[in-house]
Amino acid sequence: MKEQQSSYRQIMKATSLFGGVQLFQIIISIIRSKFIAVLLGPTGMGIVGLLTSTTGLVGALTNFGLGTSAVKNISEANSTGDENRILTVISVLRRLVWITGALGSIVTLFFSPWLSEITFGNKNYVFAFIWLSITLLLNQLTSGQLVLLQGLRKLKQLAQANVYGSLVALIITIPLYYKFGEKGIVPVMIITAVITLFFSWYFTRTTKMKSIKVTNEFTFIEGKNMLKMGFAISLSGLISLAGAYLLRIFINRTGNLSDVGLYNAGFTIIGSYVGMIFSAMGTDYYPRLSAVANDDEKCRQNINQQAEIALLILAPILIIFLVFVNWAVILLYSTKFLAVKDMVYWAALGMFFKAISWSIAFVFLAKGASLLFFWNELIGESYTLGFNLLGYHLGGLTGLGISFLITYVIYMIQVFIIAKVKYKFSFSPSFQKIFLFQFTLALMGFIVVKLLCQPYPYVVGSVLIGISGWYSYKELDKRIGLKEILNNYRSKFKNK
Repeated sequence: MKEQQSSYRQIMKATSLFGGVQLFQIIISIIRSKFIAVLLGPTGMGIVGLLTSTTGLVGALTNFGLGTSAVKNISEANSTGDENRILTVISVLRRLVWITGALGSIVTLFFSPWLSEITFGNKNYVFAFIWLSITLLLNQLTSGQLVLLQGLRKLKQLAQANVYGSLVALIITIPLYYKFGEKGIVPVMIITAVITLFFSWYFTRTTKMKSIKVTNEFTFIEGKNMLKMGFAISLSGLISLAGAYLLRIFINRTGNLSDVGLYNAGFTIIGSYVGMIFSAMGTDYYPRLSAVANDDEKCRQNINQQAEIALLILAPILIIFLVFVNWAVILLYSTKFLAVKDMVYWAALGMFFKAISWSIAFVFLAKGASLLFFWNELIGESYTLGFNLLGYHLGGLTGLGISFLITYVIYMIQVFIIAKVKYKFSFSPSFQKIFLFQFTLALMGFIVVKLLCQPYPYVVGSVLIGISGWYSYKELDKRIGLKEILNNYRSKFKNK
């Protein structure tokens, strides 16, 4: 029992640390999105989304997934305690990120006319892509620094690098949007890449891990496994980004840039702001699951524990979005973006299934099953794109929300079956109880906001939020002694 409580507390400790970071980044993102929405409008947000998705697609094509795969290599080297081994892996990683980052920049620079034509249907953005080519190198170098901190479990420095980078980038870039409007988009993206690289480099220096000289031949030999796993991750990431890229182009061609901006806004609300909780948990979850990858029973236990914590944290937040989505959209953007509310309703329900599938799918990476991981993601992204295109064609933005729900229900079933067959995975009774209770509350909230007239959805919805929050509190208290932890913090605060 104590071992289980310790495991739950480790999950919450990492989630709390990076939850605080992610909360801060959410606030930063809200402020930035608010300025973009007000100063640039849906069209400007559409341009930002298309430029970001295009460079992200090229990045996924050329970065070989080092931002994820190398975490496993550094974690394994760090667990040996052999300093020479650690320095060797770090040196190989640093050389590889320079090579892959430069490759991304060259590809973007060379294909800039085609990228502009394919993405926007004209040559007006050729110079934008030429300038943005430098961000491919900068972002890959940043990724290499952050991977180092994560692999060495320097979570405090990793958190600081993220916080300071986001804050300084916000302070410097908002005035550019104010002064230059849409013309400030490209300079903002470049300056943001420079700032985040600086802070990632600055906090990596505190590890005092210096590079050692390695030959090209040794780099290839040592980096082969890193690149093999990374290539599978890169391909799956490429498929995901390609799907998002094609969807945005489809929306732009069949709808308009404003619809792309509205889609980005809705996706950011449910996918980024809520999804940042996944990022917070995943920072520690992946290395922790990798450490027990050879034991199926321990993997099953870790996956269930992570899924339980994810649902207990997410459920009240998702119900809040369901009930108060109108106010959330106005607060985060403006009244011009209220068209995304129905999309958010459906997507909020889909996030429950995403939380489950997210917890399970990590086991493929932890076990180093690169081929299985690739085919799993390829199949998933294929029907995701199909449902998204069909959803927008039939139901516009609301159709995209429905497709989000459908695809994650199917994807959850898919990863569960694979994990059950390959690794004897099963859901624990305690997880099933949590999911059934919280999803029922969310479904009730969905029905309330769709069927009742104002102000009744707010009244009934607030009751549902209260029940969900209280249930999460009680269940977390059983697992980690939340009440005791809060009392200890309260006592320390009073004694100061």
